Amino acid sequence: MTKEQIVVSAAQMRDIEGRIFAAGMPVAALMEKVAGLITKRLKAIIPKGRTIGILVGPGHNGGDALVVARELHFRGDQVWIYQPFTKLKELTSQHLQYAQSLGIPCFEELGELPNCDFLIDGLFGFGLEREITGNIALAVNHFNEGNQPIFSIDLPSGLHTDTGEVLGTAIRATHTFCLGLWKQGLLQEQALEYIGKAELIDFDIPLADIHAILGNVPKINRITKTTAISTLPLPRSSVTHKYKSGHLLLICGSRRYAGGAILTGLGARASGVGMLSIAVPESIKPLLVSHLPEALIIDCPETEMGAISHLQLPGKTHLSSFNIIACGPGLTQDAMPIVQQVIESEIPLILDADGLNILAELGTIDTLQKRKITTILTPHTGEFHRLFPDIDFKDRIKSVQTAASQTGAVVLLKGARTAISNPKGVVWINSESTPALARGGSGDVLTGLMGGILAQVVNKQVNIEDVVATAVWWHSQAGILAAKERTELGVDAFTLTQYLMKVLVDR
Repeated sequence: MTKEQIVVSAAQMRDIEGRIFAAGMPVAALMEKVAGLITKRLKAIIPKGRTIGILVGPGHNGGDALVVARELHFRGDQVWIYQPFTKLKELTSQHLQYAQSLGIPCFEELGELPNCDFLIDGLFGFGLEREITGNIALAVNHFNEGNQPIFSIDLPSGLHTDTGEVLGTAIRATHTFCLGLWKQGLLQEQALEYIGKAELIDFDIPLADIHAILGNVPKINRITKTTAISTLPLPRSSVTHKYKSGHLLLICGSRRYAGGAILTGLGARASGVGMLSIAVPESIKPLLVSHLPEALIIDCPETEMGAISHLQLPGKTHLSSFNIIACGPGLTQDAMPIVQQVIESEIPLILDADGLNILAELGTIDTLQKRKITTILTPHTGEFHRLFPDIDFKDRIKSVQTAASQTGAVVLLKGARTAISNPKGVVWINSESTPALARGGSGDVLTGLMGGILAQVVNKQVNIEDVVATAVWWHSQAGILAAKERTELGVDAFTLTQYLMKVLVDR
Protein backbone atom coordinates (compact mmCIF):
# COMPACT_ATOMS: atom_id res chain seq x y z
CA MET A 1 0.00 0.00 0.00
CA THR A 2 1.42 3.39 -1.02
CA LYS A 3 0.15 6.86 -0.16
CA GLU A 4 -0.39 7.57 -3.86
CA GLN A 5 -2.89 4.70 -3.83
CA ILE A 6 -4.87 5.61 -0.70
CA VAL A 7 -8.07 7.67 -0.92
CA VAL A 8 -9.79 9.06 2.18
CA SER A 9 -12.97 10.81 3.22
CA ALA A 10 -13.02 14.05 5.19
CA ALA A 11 -13.84 12.14 8.39
CA GLN A 12 -10.99 9.70 7.88
CA MET A 13 -8.50 12.48 7.19
CA ARG A 14 -9.66 14.32 10.30
CA ASP A 15 -9.14 11.18 12.39
CA ILE A 16 -5.69 10.54 10.93
CA GLU A 17 -4.58 14.10 11.63
CA GLY A 18 -6.08 13.79 15.12
CA ARG A 19 -3.76 10.85 15.85
CA ILE A 20 -0.76 12.85 14.62
CA PHE A 21 -1.58 15.78 16.89
CA ALA A 22 -2.38 13.50 19.84
CA ALA A 23 1.04 11.90 19.45
CA GLY A 24 2.65 15.29 20.02
CA MET A 25 3.08 16.88 16.59
CA PRO A 26 2.42 20.62 17.10
CA VAL A 27 -0.21 22.02 14.75
CA ALA A 28 2.05 25.00 14.03
CA ALA A 29 4.97 22.73 13.11
CA LEU A 30 2.85 20.67 10.72
CA MET A 31 1.51 23.87 9.13
CA GLU A 32 5.05 25.11 8.54
CA LYS A 33 6.07 21.77 7.03
CA VAL A 34 3.05 21.52 4.71
CA ALA A 35 3.27 25.14 3.59
CA GLY A 36 7.00 24.72 2.97
CA LEU A 37 6.33 21.80 0.63
CA ILE A 38 3.64 23.78 -1.20
CA THR A 39 5.98 26.75 -1.53
CA LYS A 40 8.71 24.51 -2.96
CA ARG A 41 6.33 23.32 -5.69
CA LEU A 42 5.13 26.87 -6.42
CA LYS A 43 8.70 28.13 -6.74
CA ALA A 44 9.34 25.41 -9.32
CA ILE A 45 6.31 26.53 -11.34
CA ILE A 46 6.01 30.31 -10.87
CA PRO A 47 8.90 32.49 -12.12
CA LYS A 48 10.43 34.75 -9.50
CA GLY A 49 9.24 38.34 -9.20
CA ARG A 50 5.63 37.85 -10.29
CA THR A 51 2.56 39.33 -8.59
CA ILE A 52 0.74 36.68 -6.55
CA GLY A 53 -2.63 37.01 -4.82
CA ILE A 54 -3.23 34.86 -1.74
CA LEU A 55 -6.84 33.99 -0.84
CA VAL A 56 -7.07 33.35 2.89
CA GLY A 57 -9.90 31.58 4.71
CA PRO A 58 -10.66 31.43 8.43
CA GLY A 59 -9.28 27.95 9.14
CA HIS A 60 -5.94 26.21 8.93
CA ASN A 61 -6.18 26.09 5.12
CA GLY A 62 -5.96 29.86 5.35
CA GLY A 63 -3.00 29.48 7.71
CA ASP A 64 -1.21 27.32 5.14
CA ALA A 65 -1.84 30.03 2.54
CA LEU A 66 -0.44 32.73 4.84
CA VAL A 67 2.79 30.81 5.40
CA VAL A 68 3.08 30.41 1.62
CA ALA A 69 2.49 34.17 1.27
CA ARG A 70 5.29 34.88 3.73
CA GLU A 71 7.77 32.61 1.98
CA LEU A 72 6.98 33.95 -1.49
CA HIS A 73 7.37 37.48 -0.10
CA PHE A 74 10.82 36.58 1.20
CA ARG A 75 11.69 35.23 -2.27
CA GLY A 76 11.00 38.66 -3.70
CA ASP A 77 7.58 38.11 -5.26
CA GLN A 78 4.96 40.86 -5.16
CA VAL A 79 2.42 39.32 -2.78
CA TRP A 80 -0.97 40.59 -1.61
CA ILE A 81 -3.55 38.95 0.62
CA TYR A 82 -7.34 38.82 0.34
CA GLN A 83 -8.87 37.97 3.72
CA PRO A 84 -12.59 38.89 4.03
CA PHE A 85 -13.45 37.00 7.24
CA THR A 86 -14.07 38.61 10.63
CA LYS A 87 -13.13 35.60 12.77
CA LEU A 88 -10.07 33.40 12.21
CA LYS A 89 -8.60 30.42 14.02
CA GLU A 90 -5.92 31.53 16.46
CA LEU A 91 -2.94 30.17 14.52
CA THR A 92 -4.22 31.60 11.25
CA SER A 93 -4.76 34.96 12.94
CA GLN A 94 -1.17 34.96 14.19
CA HIS A 95 0.18 34.28 10.71
CA LEU A 96 -1.96 37.10 9.33
CA GLN A 97 -0.62 39.47 11.96
CA TYR A 98 2.96 38.56 11.08
CA ALA A 99 2.32 38.89 7.33
CA GLN A 100 0.96 42.39 7.91
CA SER A 101 4.02 43.26 10.03
CA LEU A 102 6.17 42.40 7.02
CA GLY A 103 4.30 44.97 4.96
CA ILE A 104 2.39 42.49 2.81
CA PRO A 105 -0.76 44.34 1.63
CA CYS A 106 -3.97 42.83 3.03
CA PHE A 107 -7.43 43.51 1.60
CA GLU A 108 -10.97 42.74 2.73
CA GLU A 109 -12.90 44.12 -0.26
CA LEU A 110 -12.84 42.86 -3.85
CA GLY A 111 -12.84 46.35 -5.27
CA GLU A 112 -9.52 47.11 -3.61
CA LEU A 113 -7.60 44.18 -5.08
CA PRO A 114 -4.65 44.82 -7.42
CA ASN A 115 -4.12 42.73 -10.53
CA CYS A 116 -2.01 39.61 -10.25
CA ASP A 117 -0.28 36.97 -12.36
CA PHE A 118 -1.21 34.01 -10.14
CA LEU A 119 -3.67 33.20 -7.35
CA ILE A 120 -3.22 30.84 -4.40
CA ASP A 121 -6.56 29.53 -3.08
CA GLY A 122 -6.57 28.92 0.67
CA LEU A 123 -10.17 29.87 1.41
CA PHE A 124 -11.52 26.47 2.53
CA GLY A 125 -9.82 23.12 3.08
CA PHE A 126 -11.26 19.64 3.47
CA GLY A 127 -14.49 19.17 5.38
CA LEU A 128 -16.57 22.02 3.93
CA GLU A 129 -20.27 21.10 4.20
CA ARG A 130 -22.18 24.38 3.78
CA GLU A 131 -22.84 26.17 0.52
CA ILE A 132 -20.73 29.21 -0.25
CA THR A 133 -23.05 32.22 -0.40
CA GLY A 134 -23.09 36.00 -0.17
CA ASN A 135 -19.93 38.03 -0.60
CA ILE A 136 -17.68 34.98 -0.52
CA ALA A 137 -19.61 33.45 -3.42
CA LEU A 138 -19.27 36.73 -5.31
CA ALA A 139 -15.54 36.69 -4.62
CA VAL A 140 -15.13 33.10 -5.86
CA ASN A 141 -16.99 33.93 -9.07
CA HIS A 142 -14.87 37.06 -9.51
CA PHE A 143 -11.62 35.09 -9.26
CA ASN A 144 -12.92 32.47 -11.68
CA GLU A 145 -13.55 35.18 -14.27
CA GLY A 146 -9.89 36.19 -14.31
CA ASN A 147 -7.34 34.72 -16.69
CA GLN A 148 -4.65 34.00 -14.10
CA PRO A 149 -3.75 30.44 -13.08
CA ILE A 150 -5.16 29.41 -9.68
CA PHE A 151 -3.38 27.00 -7.34
CA SER A 152 -5.72 25.44 -4.75
CA ILE A 153 -4.41 24.12 -1.44
CA ASP A 154 -5.78 20.62 -0.68
CA LEU A 155 -8.87 20.99 -2.89
CA PRO A 156 -10.58 23.88 -4.68
CA SER A 157 -12.64 25.95 -2.25
CA GLY A 158 -16.33 25.12 -2.58
CA LEU A 159 -16.01 21.41 -3.42
CA HIS A 160 -17.43 18.79 -1.09
CA THR A 161 -14.49 16.69 0.09
CA ASP A 162 -16.20 13.32 -0.43
CA THR A 163 -18.61 13.75 -3.34
CA GLY A 164 -16.88 16.47 -5.35
CA GLU A 165 -20.21 18.33 -5.39
CA VAL A 166 -20.06 22.09 -5.93
CA LEU A 167 -21.41 23.74 -2.79
CA GLY A 168 -23.04 26.78 -4.35
CA THR A 169 -19.95 27.83 -6.27
CA ALA A 170 -16.32 26.73 -6.32
CA ILE A 171 -12.88 27.87 -7.39
CA ARG A 172 -11.91 26.62 -10.85
CA ALA A 173 -8.30 25.73 -10.17
CA THR A 174 -5.64 25.08 -12.77
CA HIS A 175 -3.59 23.16 -10.18
CA THR A 176 -4.59 21.41 -6.96
CA PHE A 177 -2.08 20.41 -4.31
CA CYS A 178 -3.78 17.62 -2.35
CA LEU A 179 -2.28 17.39 1.12
CA GLY A 180 -1.17 14.13 2.72
CA LEU A 181 -3.63 11.68 1.17
CA TRP A 182 -5.97 11.81 -1.82
CA LYS A 183 -9.47 13.06 -1.00
CA GLN A 184 -12.46 11.24 -2.49
CA GLY A 185 -13.94 14.38 -4.02
CA LEU A 186 -10.90 14.89 -6.25
CA LEU A 187 -11.64 11.54 -7.93
CA GLN A 188 -15.32 12.22 -8.62
CA GLU A 189 -16.33 13.19 -12.15
CA GLN A 190 -18.34 16.24 -11.11
CA ALA A 191 -15.17 17.79 -9.67
CA LEU A 192 -13.02 17.38 -12.77
CA GLU A 193 -13.59 20.80 -14.34
CA TYR A 194 -12.60 22.46 -11.03
CA ILE A 195 -9.41 20.68 -9.96
CA GLY A 196 -7.12 21.17 -12.98
CA LYS A 197 -3.89 19.23 -12.65
CA ALA A 198 -3.88 17.51 -9.27
CA GLU A 199 -0.83 16.24 -7.40
CA LEU A 200 -0.21 14.83 -3.96
CA ILE A 201 1.90 16.72 -1.42
CA ASP A 202 3.22 13.99 0.88
CA PHE A 203 3.97 15.42 4.31
CA ASP A 204 5.09 12.11 5.85
CA ILE A 205 1.98 10.80 7.57
CA PRO A 206 3.12 7.68 9.49
CA LEU A 207 1.69 4.52 7.95
CA ALA A 208 0.77 3.34 11.44
CA ASP A 209 -1.68 6.22 11.77
CA ILE A 210 -3.17 5.45 8.35
CA HIS A 211 -3.55 1.74 9.19
CA ALA A 212 -5.12 2.60 12.54
CA ILE A 213 -7.96 4.46 10.82
CA LEU A 214 -8.29 2.63 7.50
CA GLY A 215 -7.09 -0.85 8.36
CA ASN A 216 -4.53 -2.73 6.27
CA VAL A 217 -6.82 -2.75 3.21
CA PRO A 218 -8.20 0.73 2.42
CA LYS A 219 -11.79 0.77 1.18
CA ILE A 220 -11.05 3.24 -1.61
CA ASN A 221 -7.91 3.06 -3.73
CA ARG A 222 -6.43 5.03 -6.57
CA ILE A 223 -5.08 2.96 -9.47
CA THR A 224 -1.38 3.68 -9.94
CA LYS A 225 1.11 2.47 -12.52
CA THR A 226 2.90 0.41 -9.88
CA THR A 227 -0.22 -1.43 -8.70
CA ALA A 228 -1.40 -2.01 -12.27
CA ILE A 229 1.88 -3.43 -13.57
CA SER A 230 2.20 -5.70 -10.53
CA THR A 231 -0.91 -7.68 -11.48
CA LEU A 232 -0.04 -8.30 -15.12
CA PRO A 233 0.68 -11.94 -16.02
CA LEU A 234 4.33 -11.14 -16.69
CA PRO A 235 6.89 -12.61 -16.98
CA ARG A 236 5.81 -15.97 -18.33
CA SER A 237 7.40 -19.28 -17.49
CA SER A 238 9.92 -20.42 -20.09
CA VAL A 239 8.08 -23.76 -20.36
CA THR A 240 4.54 -22.44 -20.69
CA HIS A 241 2.31 -23.14 -23.66
CA LYS A 242 -0.86 -21.65 -25.12
CA TYR A 243 -3.27 -23.65 -22.97
CA LYS A 244 -1.44 -22.52 -19.83
CA SER A 245 -1.73 -18.88 -20.94
CA GLY A 246 -5.49 -18.66 -20.72
CA HIS A 247 -8.42 -19.49 -23.00
CA LEU A 248 -10.95 -16.71 -23.52
CA LEU A 249 -14.33 -17.04 -25.20
CA LEU A 250 -15.82 -13.87 -26.65
CA ILE A 251 -19.50 -13.96 -27.55
CA CYS A 252 -20.20 -10.87 -29.56
CA GLY A 253 -21.22 -9.30 -32.83
CA SER A 254 -24.17 -9.44 -35.18
CA ARG A 255 -24.77 -8.74 -38.85
CA ARG A 256 -25.64 -5.16 -37.88
CA TYR A 257 -22.74 -4.65 -35.44
CA ALA A 258 -19.87 -6.74 -36.77
CA GLY A 259 -17.40 -4.04 -35.74
CA GLY A 260 -18.09 -4.68 -32.07
CA ALA A 261 -16.81 -8.24 -32.43
CA ILE A 262 -13.68 -7.10 -34.28
CA LEU A 263 -12.77 -4.44 -31.72
CA THR A 264 -13.39 -6.77 -28.78
CA GLY A 265 -11.20 -9.39 -30.44
CA LEU A 266 -8.40 -6.90 -31.10
CA GLY A 267 -8.50 -5.82 -27.46
CA ALA A 268 -8.22 -9.46 -26.38
CA ARG A 269 -5.36 -10.08 -28.80
CA ALA A 270 -3.32 -7.29 -27.19
CA SER A 271 -3.64 -8.95 -23.76
CA GLY A 272 -1.39 -11.82 -24.84
CA VAL A 273 -4.00 -14.46 -24.02
CA GLY A 274 -2.87 -17.94 -25.08
CA MET A 275 -6.06 -19.00 -26.86
CA LEU A 276 -8.80 -16.75 -28.18
CA SER A 277 -12.14 -18.11 -29.37
CA ILE A 278 -14.81 -15.79 -30.74
CA ALA A 279 -18.41 -16.91 -31.23
CA VAL A 280 -20.19 -14.82 -33.88
CA PRO A 281 -23.11 -15.20 -36.30
CA GLU A 282 -22.07 -17.39 -39.23
CA SER A 283 -22.52 -14.59 -41.79
CA ILE A 284 -19.72 -12.44 -40.33
CA LYS A 285 -17.17 -15.21 -39.74
CA PRO A 286 -15.12 -14.33 -42.88
CA LEU A 287 -14.82 -10.73 -41.67
CA LEU A 288 -13.52 -11.85 -38.27
CA VAL A 289 -11.06 -14.30 -39.82
CA SER A 290 -9.59 -11.53 -41.96
CA HIS A 291 -8.91 -9.31 -38.95
CA LEU A 292 -7.99 -11.99 -36.39
CA PRO A 293 -6.43 -14.93 -38.24
CA GLU A 294 -4.89 -16.36 -35.06
CA ALA A 295 -8.26 -16.61 -33.27
CA LEU A 296 -10.63 -19.55 -33.47
CA ILE A 297 -13.76 -18.04 -35.01
CA ILE A 298 -16.83 -20.06 -34.07
CA ASP A 299 -19.68 -19.55 -36.54
CA CYS A 300 -23.07 -19.86 -34.89
CA PRO A 301 -26.56 -20.15 -36.38
CA GLU A 302 -28.23 -16.76 -36.57
CA THR A 303 -31.68 -15.23 -36.48
CA GLU A 304 -33.33 -13.54 -39.43
CA MET A 305 -32.06 -10.22 -38.02
CA GLY A 306 -28.47 -11.48 -37.97
CA ALA A 307 -28.00 -12.12 -34.25
CA ILE A 308 -26.63 -15.35 -32.76
CA SER A 309 -29.60 -17.68 -32.25
CA HIS A 310 -27.73 -20.29 -30.19
CA LEU A 311 -24.17 -21.27 -29.38
CA GLN A 312 -22.70 -24.02 -31.53
CA LEU A 313 -19.32 -24.83 -30.05
CA PRO A 314 -16.85 -27.17 -31.83
CA GLY A 315 -16.93 -30.87 -30.98
CA LYS A 316 -15.71 -31.84 -27.49
CA THR A 317 -15.79 -28.16 -26.51
CA HIS A 318 -18.05 -26.97 -23.72
CA LEU A 319 -18.37 -23.68 -21.86
CA SER A 320 -16.28 -25.30 -19.14
CA SER A 321 -13.40 -25.48 -21.64
CA PHE A 322 -12.80 -21.74 -21.21
CA ASN A 323 -11.18 -19.85 -18.35
CA ILE A 324 -13.51 -16.89 -18.78
CA ILE A 325 -16.31 -15.66 -21.05
CA ALA A 326 -16.86 -12.07 -22.17
CA CYS A 327 -20.28 -11.48 -23.66
CA GLY A 328 -22.18 -8.56 -25.12
CA PRO A 329 -20.54 -6.14 -27.59
CA GLY A 330 -22.59 -5.91 -30.77
CA LEU A 331 -24.91 -8.81 -29.86
CA THR A 332 -28.23 -6.92 -30.13
CA GLN A 333 -30.99 -7.72 -27.67
CA ASP A 334 -32.22 -10.53 -29.91
CA ALA A 335 -29.52 -12.67 -28.31
CA MET A 336 -31.30 -13.01 -24.96
CA PRO A 337 -31.12 -16.85 -24.91
CA ILE A 338 -27.33 -16.67 -25.28
CA VAL A 339 -26.95 -14.26 -22.37
CA GLN A 340 -29.23 -16.40 -20.22
CA GLN A 341 -27.12 -19.46 -21.04
CA VAL A 342 -23.80 -17.91 -20.02
CA ILE A 343 -25.28 -16.40 -16.86
CA GLU A 344 -26.48 -19.86 -15.86
CA SER A 345 -23.01 -21.33 -16.50
CA GLU A 346 -20.38 -21.78 -13.79
CA ILE A 347 -17.67 -19.92 -15.71
CA PRO A 348 -16.34 -16.46 -14.71
CA LEU A 349 -18.20 -13.94 -16.86
CA ILE A 350 -17.82 -10.39 -18.13
CA LEU A 351 -21.04 -8.74 -19.30
CA ASP A 352 -20.91 -5.60 -21.43
CA ALA A 353 -23.09 -3.61 -23.83
CA ASP A 354 -26.09 -5.71 -24.97
CA GLY A 355 -25.18 -8.32 -22.38
CA LEU A 356 -25.99 -5.65 -19.77
CA ASN A 357 -29.14 -4.50 -21.53
CA ILE A 358 -30.44 -8.07 -21.58
CA LEU A 359 -29.46 -8.53 -17.93
CA ALA A 360 -31.51 -5.44 -17.06
CA GLU A 361 -34.54 -7.01 -18.79
CA LEU A 362 -34.03 -10.25 -16.89
CA GLY A 363 -33.81 -8.41 -13.56
CA THR A 364 -30.27 -7.50 -12.51
CA ILE A 365 -30.23 -8.23 -8.80
CA ASP A 366 -32.44 -11.34 -8.72
CA THR A 367 -30.59 -12.86 -11.69
CA LEU A 368 -27.08 -12.31 -10.36
CA GLN A 369 -27.83 -13.31 -6.78
CA LYS A 370 -28.42 -16.84 -8.09
CA ARG A 371 -25.00 -16.93 -9.73
CA LYS A 372 -22.24 -18.47 -7.58
CA ILE A 373 -19.16 -17.64 -9.68
CA THR A 374 -17.36 -14.39 -10.55
CA THR A 375 -19.34 -11.89 -12.60
CA ILE A 376 -18.01 -8.55 -13.86
CA LEU A 377 -20.37 -5.84 -15.08
CA THR A 378 -18.97 -2.98 -17.17
CA PRO A 379 -21.73 -0.36 -17.59
CA HIS A 380 -21.45 3.23 -18.68
CA THR A 381 -23.76 5.68 -16.90
CA GLY A 382 -26.84 4.98 -19.05
CA GLU A 383 -26.48 1.22 -18.71
CA PHE A 384 -25.93 1.60 -14.96
CA HIS A 385 -29.25 3.43 -14.61
CA ARG A 386 -31.02 0.65 -16.54
CA LEU A 387 -29.39 -2.03 -14.41
CA PHE A 388 -29.93 -0.26 -11.08
CA PRO A 389 -32.84 2.20 -11.41
CA ASP A 390 -33.29 2.42 -7.64
CA ILE A 391 -29.73 3.51 -6.80
CA ASP A 392 -29.26 7.23 -6.12
CA PHE A 393 -26.48 8.36 -8.46
CA LYS A 394 -25.38 11.51 -6.61
CA ASP A 395 -22.12 9.88 -5.43
CA ARG A 396 -20.55 7.57 -8.03
CA ILE A 397 -18.37 5.82 -5.48
CA LYS A 398 -21.27 4.94 -3.20
CA SER A 399 -23.38 3.98 -6.23
CA VAL A 400 -20.88 1.44 -7.50
CA GLN A 401 -20.36 0.05 -3.98
CA THR A 402 -24.11 -0.42 -3.58
CA ALA A 403 -24.45 -2.11 -6.98
CA ALA A 404 -21.64 -4.56 -6.21
CA SER A 405 -23.06 -5.33 -2.78
CA GLN A 406 -26.57 -5.99 -4.12
CA THR A 407 -25.45 -8.28 -6.95
CA GLY A 408 -22.33 -10.00 -5.61
CA ALA A 409 -20.60 -8.88 -8.83
CA VAL A 410 -17.54 -6.76 -9.49
CA VAL A 411 -19.00 -3.58 -10.98
CA LEU A 412 -16.97 -1.33 -13.26
CA LEU A 413 -18.67 2.03 -13.82
CA LYS A 414 -17.11 3.64 -16.90
CA GLY A 415 -16.45 7.34 -17.16
CA ALA A 416 -13.80 10.02 -16.98
CA ARG A 417 -13.04 8.59 -13.52
CA THR A 418 -13.88 4.91 -13.87
CA ALA A 419 -14.77 3.33 -10.52
CA ILE A 420 -14.61 -0.39 -9.72
CA SER A 421 -16.09 -2.05 -6.63
CA ASN A 422 -16.13 -5.60 -5.36
CA PRO A 423 -19.07 -6.92 -3.29
CA LYS A 424 -17.29 -6.02 -0.03
CA GLY A 425 -17.13 -2.37 -1.03
CA VAL A 426 -13.42 -2.15 -1.85
CA VAL A 427 -13.12 0.42 -4.64
CA TRP A 428 -10.48 1.22 -7.24
CA ILE A 429 -10.64 4.57 -9.09
CA ASN A 430 -8.78 5.41 -12.29
CA SER A 431 -7.52 8.98 -11.90
CA GLU A 432 -5.84 9.27 -15.30
CA SER A 433 -7.83 9.21 -18.50
CA THR A 434 -8.49 11.22 -21.65
CA PRO A 435 -11.55 12.49 -23.53
CA ALA A 436 -10.06 10.70 -26.54
CA LEU A 437 -11.73 7.54 -25.19
CA ALA A 438 -15.18 9.09 -25.63
CA ARG A 439 -15.57 7.27 -28.95
CA GLY A 440 -17.82 4.45 -30.03
CA GLY A 441 -16.09 1.08 -29.69
CA SER A 442 -13.51 2.01 -27.06
CA GLY A 443 -15.53 0.10 -24.44
CA ASP A 444 -15.50 -3.00 -26.67
CA VAL A 445 -11.70 -2.82 -26.70
CA LEU A 446 -11.66 -2.67 -22.90
CA THR A 447 -13.91 -5.73 -22.61
CA GLY A 448 -11.62 -7.79 -24.82
CA LEU A 449 -8.47 -6.61 -23.09
CA MET A 450 -9.94 -7.32 -19.65
CA GLY A 451 -11.13 -10.75 -20.69
CA GLY A 452 -7.71 -11.66 -22.04
CA ILE A 453 -5.87 -10.61 -18.89
CA LEU A 454 -8.35 -12.37 -16.61
CA ALA A 455 -8.18 -15.58 -18.64
CA GLN A 456 -4.46 -15.73 -17.89
CA VAL A 457 -4.74 -15.21 -14.13
CA VAL A 458 -8.26 -16.27 -13.09
CA ASN A 459 -7.09 -19.61 -11.70
CA LYS A 460 -4.29 -18.01 -9.67
CA GLN A 461 -4.58 -16.42 -6.26
CA VAL A 462 -5.47 -12.90 -7.35
CA ASN A 463 -8.16 -10.41 -6.46
CA ILE A 464 -10.39 -10.11 -9.52
CA GLU A 465 -11.03 -6.41 -8.93
CA ASP A 466 -7.26 -5.76 -8.93
CA VAL A 467 -6.98 -7.29 -12.39
CA VAL A 468 -10.03 -5.37 -13.62
CA ALA A 469 -8.32 -2.21 -12.36
CA THR A 470 -5.19 -3.15 -14.30
CA ALA A 471 -7.20 -3.50 -17.52
CA VAL A 472 -8.79 -0.09 -16.98
CA TRP A 473 -5.38 1.49 -16.36
CA TRP A 474 -3.83 -0.18 -19.42
CA HIS A 475 -6.76 0.89 -21.64
CA SER A 476 -6.70 4.51 -20.45
CA GLN A 477 -2.92 4.78 -20.76
CA ALA A 478 -3.18 3.60 -24.37
CA GLY A 479 -5.73 6.36 -24.98
CA ILE A 480 -3.47 8.96 -23.35
CA LEU A 481 -0.48 7.82 -25.39
CA ALA A 482 -2.46 7.79 -28.64
CA ALA A 483 -3.89 11.25 -27.95
CA LYS A 484 -0.40 12.68 -27.46
CA GLU A 485 0.65 11.43 -30.87
CA ARG A 486 -2.62 11.87 -32.79
CA THR A 487 -4.58 14.49 -30.78
CA GLU A 488 -7.76 13.65 -28.88
CA LEU A 489 -9.82 13.73 -32.09
CA GLY A 490 -7.57 11.22 -33.81
CA VAL A 491 -8.08 8.25 -31.49
CA ASP A 492 -10.79 6.02 -32.91
CA ALA A 493 -11.29 2.61 -31.32
CA PHE A 494 -9.27 0.75 -33.96
CA THR A 495 -6.36 3.16 -33.51
CA LEU A 496 -6.62 2.63 -29.75
CA THR A 497 -5.96 -1.11 -30.16
CA GLN A 498 -2.67 -0.30 -31.92
CA TYR A 499 -1.41 1.59 -28.85
CA LEU A 500 -2.17 -1.06 -26.23
CA MET A 501 1.19 -2.83 -26.59
CA LYS A 502 3.07 0.49 -26.68
CA VAL A 503 1.97 1.10 -23.09
CA LEU A 504 3.91 -1.93 -21.86
CA VAL A 505 6.89 -1.27 -24.14
CA ASP A 506 7.17 2.30 -22.78
CA ARG A 507 6.60 1.37 -19.15
